[in-house]
Amino acid sequence: MAGSLREYDVIIIGSGSGAGLARYALAEGLRVAVVEKGPLGGTCPNTGCVPSKMLILPADRIVEAQEASRLGVYLRLERVDFAAIMGRMAKRVSDHQARLRQQLLQGGVHLYEQEGRFVGERELQVGGERLRARRVFIAAGARPRLPAIAGLDQVEYLTNESILRLERPPESVIIIGGGYTGCEYAHFLAAMGSEVTILQRPERLLPQEEPEISAALMQRLGSRMAIHVRHQALEVSAAGTGVAVSAKDLGDGSRREFRAERLMIAAGRQSNADLLDVEAAGVRTDERGFIVVDEYMQTSAPGIWAVGDITGREMFIHVANQEARLAWHNSGHAPADRMAMDYGLAPHAVFTYPQIASVGLTEAEARQKHDVLVGIGRYTQVARGEAMLESDGFAKAVVDRESRRILGFHIFGPYAEMLIQEVVTVMAGDARAGSVTSAMHIHPALPEVVVAALRHLEPPAPA
Repeated sequence: MAGSLREYDVIIIGSGSGAGLARYALAEGLRVAVVEKGPLGGTCPNTGCVPSKMLILPADRIVEAQEASRLGVYLRLERVDFAAIMGRMAKRVSDHQARLRQQLLQGGVHLYEQEGRFVGERELQVGGERLRARRVFIAAGARPRLPAIAGLDQVEYLTNESILRLERPPESVIIIGGGYTGCEYAHFLAAMGSEVTILQRPERLLPQEEPEISAALMQRLGSRMAIHVRHQALEVSAAGTGVAVSAKDLGDGSRREFRAERLMIAAGRQSNADLLDVEAAGVRTDERGFIVVDEYMQTSAPGIWAVGDITGREMFIHVANQEARLAWHNSGHAPADRMAMDYGLAPHAVFTYPQIASVGLTEAEARQKHDVLVGIGRYTQVARGEAMLESDGFAKAVVDRESRRILGFHIFGPYAEMLIQEVVTVMAGDARAGSVTSAMHIHPALPEVVVAALRHLEPPAPA
């Protein structure tokens, strides 16, 4: 049955960045419906950024203790209370869900905690109800992508979602995928005592990052786990109480079998657009299934906007929140007054050990349209980094030769996610390297590594 029709000013599908959209609408006194099949709050606080970082922080402390001997400090790790670490994370997740539910309901949102599907233009079927609104915002996120590997449906495997329910660290684990998720959880599990093996099809880890960063990460993680790049997983099967993975070496074509107690799939993300029947609303998707939006976050259907992971752009909550702010503004203004989303100012961090942070263009991307200069500043070039004996850490600047505008900046090393913000702030302003180098910096402090990179600009080596 189609059910009764309920009219709203705004319908929001998803409650991650969608929660922010609901607050904007409520502030204007609008009648708002939020459709969320769960978990409430979206990926970031439930299965993504927040819980993963709550697990990775103890892992960082463990590795710091293990590496402290290089500073002449010898520490002994007595034990790791895995249950306490996981319990603290799980409580944070459940507490956030409860707070968000209370905030939405007290704010006046009509909350539908069930699956919704489009049945027409700006119209959804949600359980026994039909909902319709003048403005619809799709913020329904993405889910783990499962690669086409024979036998995968016959074995148990972990994803970034199910790993949060582990009761003990596995003795050994194979991770298929060497992107952000795979590398972060490889760091976590290795610190917890698991024997970790990464199988990565591309020729390097984190292929979106600068080659120098991928190489440095490979060296550091490689001292703690087995990493096999250019290896394609072809088949998985049960092997005793564990799992076996047959993989092809894309270099010489040989096949090899890997065995472990557990298997984790970290092969990217798949849009949830297919779960919503968006085509029924006239919303177009691309060849990967992600919703197509213009620079103003509007879909192909009038009155419908889409933000966050479901669009397949930069899949980070801070990006989704910015998209939501612009989408809300644009939905209420004439085309001449709309604001475009600028992904060139979208920073990101990878919480491996050490950390990685980047903003803007890579060197290869910049050289396609610019005459560039490149600068490298090493942690050991500044007093604080030298004191830390951080010989692998560095910052890389990519700058337009003529204007001296910063086009991209990339950091590998401790506190990278904090150091990058200085550059992000400058890039949001005049973006000139001199705005950083002319400012007074504390000495001795790690931000000097940012200055070092921008003061040592040279023409890059021939491509």
